[in-house]
Amino acid sequence: MDLVSILSFVGFTSLVAIIAYFATRSTNEKSSDGYFLGGRSLTAGVIAGSLLLTNLSTEQIVGLNGSAYKDGLSVMAWETIAAITMVVTAILLLPRYLKGGITTVPQFLADRFDVGTKTLTSGLFLTGYVVVLLPVILYSGSVAISGMFDVPQMLGVSDKSALVICIWGIGIIGSIYAVFGGLKAVAVSDSINAIGLIIGGILIPVFGLMAVGDGSVINGLNTLMEANPERFDSTGNHGQEVPFSTLFTGMLLINLFYWGTNQQIIQRALGAKNLAEGQKGLLLASFLKILGPLILVLPGMIAYHYFDGNLASSDVAYPELVRAVLPKSLVGFFAAVLFGAILSSFNSVLNSSVTLFGIDIYKQHINKEASETTVVKYGKIFGICLALAAMFIAPLIANAGSLFAYLQEINGIYSIPILTIIVVGYLTKRVPAIAAKIGLLSGSLLYILSQFILKPYFVGNALKDAEASGITDATELVLVEADAYPHFIHVVAILFVLNALIMLIIGKIAPRKEAFELKYTEQVDITPYKYVKQVGLIVCVIVIGIYVYFAK
Repeated sequence: MDLVSILSFVGFTSLVAIIAYFATRSTNEKSSDGYFLGGRSLTAGVIAGSLLLTNLSTEQIVGLNGSAYKDGLSVMAWETIAAITMVVTAILLLPRYLKGGITTVPQFLADRFDVGTKTLTSGLFLTGYVVVLLPVILYSGSVAISGMFDVPQMLGVSDKSALVICIWGIGIIGSIYAVFGGLKAVAVSDSINAIGLIIGGILIPVFGLMAVGDGSVINGLNTLMEANPERFDSTGNHGQEVPFSTLFTGMLLINLFYWGTNQQIIQRALGAKNLAEGQKGLLLASFLKILGPLILVLPGMIAYHYFDGNLASSDVAYPELVRAVLPKSLVGFFAAVLFGAILSSFNSVLNSSVTLFGIDIYKQHINKEASETTVVKYGKIFGICLALAAMFIAPLIANAGSLFAYLQEINGIYSIPILTIIVVGYLTKRVPAIAAKIGLLSGSLLYILSQFILKPYFVGNALKDAEASGITDATELVLVEADAYPHFIHVVAILFVLNALIMLIIGKIAPRKEAFELKYTEQVDITPYKYVKQVGLIVCVIVIGIYVYFAK
């Protein structure tokens, strides 16, 4: 990057920090609500921006575009189905969360079941965040920044040194936001970065289409669709990453867990000043999520055409396209936007980890008499330790091979059991705490058995038989592998139903003595947004319309 690019990068990043500082000066960060939930003062725009930026990071921008490079439009399901589950969260889950005045999702489980269930769930969340999310966000973000903008040459250091410098740079700045600023600082900075990401993210496909269409976006899109019409099929083909049938099974559940029960995400809506603002924030985010494929899918499809499908790896599709089509004058701005997206995911996960530890571990089990100031203090200390651990672990991921796809499956170890006990907890009144504990254990063990013991066995045997039969073509082997064992997303649905049945049977045999009633804590006004159902219906109709329009 030249001097102008560096100055524009530093300038935009500094502007975000300054605005976040002035926006949070009046918030009382010494109280739990003030630090963990931004004083329950977040409005719809801030919630929507923070939700989107928390979700977007380099593993998504680079990874999903890489999937689109390989499979085409069908991978947009990760974005479009998310919009529907955000509507479900706004209508069904958020009213209950705010009625109970919870700070963390496990807090509801303490009220519905018992403290032991809450602690186990918080432990699962924290394990997932510490082992999976934080180091991967740091590593993947640093790889993108270092590679896309040639940090080794700019600083005159080796690739490995550049990676470590980027990891610690992102980690330190993210920690300052998340640990010392609390949720409001994270949310405000996310909202500003959201604007930059939308602008910067859309510029890439615009310049890409112009490159394909001799200076015309419309010509570029027409060229793209005429050259490979089969890649614009919303229903996809057999053997692809997202088979169309999965949209009706586990895809809905995965997205419902992510947008409705994942502390890292839902914490933004829990900080709403009232239910109406929280619902409007979720609905606004769902509308914007429908536009997600323009940033997360279309560039990958452009890259496939631009490079004639000849790239060494689908993972380099996005950075290679950026390097090829983005004017040099915009490199600094785009670097700042991408940095903001990486930073957002890191500090959001870190802030949620601090919240879970402070509220559900420290206050509950270590120091029950602790004041709110003490809870926040030790939450910050835990956050600093967590961030340092992630910064030390992240460089080691370079030796782990193909990590992104593997981690998608690992997340199911805790996502399925947590989603199951929350759904069963809300839909029933007498299922006891022991059922929730068994549900957490059985959900994790069944998933591990399915994906890490049975699946390798069946797939391995199928591939051996195929090779023995003389099948060597890579495409045919992919189809053999797909037919050998149910798709990972289908497995999610199967185990969710099985796990729920286990809990319901236990509830039938040994129900709790008193029916559960959710009490209104009156912490915020829970009058719903009067058009929440109508707007939610419009979002769902738009998503269905997109699939119908692009179905071949």
